[in-house]
Amino acid sequence: MKYQIIGKNIVVTDAIRADIEKKVGRMDKYFVIDDEVSCRVVVRSYTVGAKVEITIFTKPMDFRTEVRDNDLYAAIDLAIDKLEGQMRKLKTRFERSKDSESLGKALAFENFQEEMEEEAKDEVVRTKSIYLKPMTLDEAITRMEALGHNFFLYLDIDDDQVSVLYKRVDGGYGILQAENKLA
Repeated sequence: MKYQIIGKNIVVTDAIRADIEKKVGRMDKYFVIDDEVSCRVVVRSYTVGAKVEITIFTKPMDFRTEVRDNDLYAAIDLAIDKLEGQMRKLKTRFERSKDSESLGKALAFENFQEEMEEEAKDEVVRTKSIYLKPMTLDEAITRMEALGHNFFLYLDIDDDQVSVLYKRVDGGYGILQAENKLA
């Protein structure tokens, strides 16, 4: 796995780099390692605490986690634990569906430990159908805030794109739009 370790408001020392590479290296067993797999770790220091963002890029999909803690090394450990949890959940879903052939070629599922019982209970508990009324971004923000939700699905009146508006953890809003066009 190729590593890119970036420090923001902190100098990434050799000790920090070695700890990150050692702990993220434990994740190698979950991937079929080739030139396509790389890892970016962003370490941020704040007045109180630190944040660690780990993104592992594979051809079929990317895995990402973000953890903030008062101790940098604890944040690294928590981020790795969180990634491993994501991998276990993904394995459970993959075993149930068996449709994700390309994902199966990138992940070494035989190296996963048995899932915990509570993770095996992931299931869709509600399906909702909505009519997407064309609206402006400002109208979507107003409606999302009125509903008290963290996200809002709408049809953007300016470009006829199905859009997801969401509140960002660090403040402000974000918009997700699909790159592929619907027929």
